[in-house]
Amino acid sequence: MQHRTAVGVMSFSTLLWSLGGLVTRRLETHDGLQIVFWRSAFAALVVLAWFLWQGSKRPFAPLATRAVWVSGSMWAVMFGCYALALSLTRVANVLIVQSLGPIFTALLAWAVFGRAPGGRTWVAIVVAAAGIAAMYAFDIAGLDARSLAGVAVALGIPCAAAVNWVQVQRSGRSVDLSAAVFVGTVLSMLAALPAAWPLRISGHDLAWLAFMGGVQLALPCLLCMRAARELAAPEAALLSLLETVFGILLTWAFAGERPGAATFVGGAAVLAALAYKEWPAPLRARPRAA
Repeated sequence: MQHRTAVGVMSFSTLLWSLGGLVTRRLETHDGLQIVFWRSAFAALVVLAWFLWQGSKRPFAPLATRAVWVSGSMWAVMFGCYALALSLTRVANVLIVQSLGPIFTALLAWAVFGRAPGGRTWVAIVVAAAGIAAMYAFDIAGLDARSLAGVAVALGIPCAAAVNWVQVQRSGRSVDLSAAVFVGTVLSMLAALPAAWPLRISGHDLAWLAFMGGVQLALPCLLCMRAARELAAPEAALLSLLETVFGILLTWAFAGERPGAATFVGGAAVLAALAYKEWPAPLRARPRAA
């Protein structure tokens, strides 16, 4: 996969992820643990079907590697925190908090690999962070206790994402971390089951959760794990910010969560930062022939 293709695949993945807030607002249940369990259960089935469709004789051979379990555990944290946070606070609040991921990822990658991100990456991160801060300061602040709890839970998403992206970069192409998505879905499902029992869900919600598990969770996670092998960890995290922009726009258009002017300005800053980071750098002048 070429770099530009990887960027496109990663961007498409964020669009699918961004459907989560919109679909959650259409559910009748507000029990976050029920959502975590059923969403993860359907996602696990889709990932399993994916491996069988691929025709691999040993689809779960990578489960014997430590990298898969580290990445899978981080997926489980992200899956659980995302669904729980959405049940406690507004979609925009969750998306704004998880947008801290690129900063956490850049710092962790620097600590692990000993290489500071390039200048274009830092500029993009700073501009995107300023846009996120503008959204929060003017449109998101003033939360009640329940919403604050949702924000606290949502902090687990960027922390786990940072560890995950660094693990993907460290593994490179030596280990197929697609199996980590399956590990994450199973771990989050099992973690939610005791508190979610007895499982009570309407047919309406079951259909939407099946959609969430397959289209909004499993498919984009599998795609992004393939694309992330061609991207640096800070770059993958930076591209994931598109989920914030897409998610806020979708919930504004279809769920009635109307953002303020600062959200539009902040979203434009995020898009500008991504365009700056991914736009090809000017070609250096070629040396003259001797």
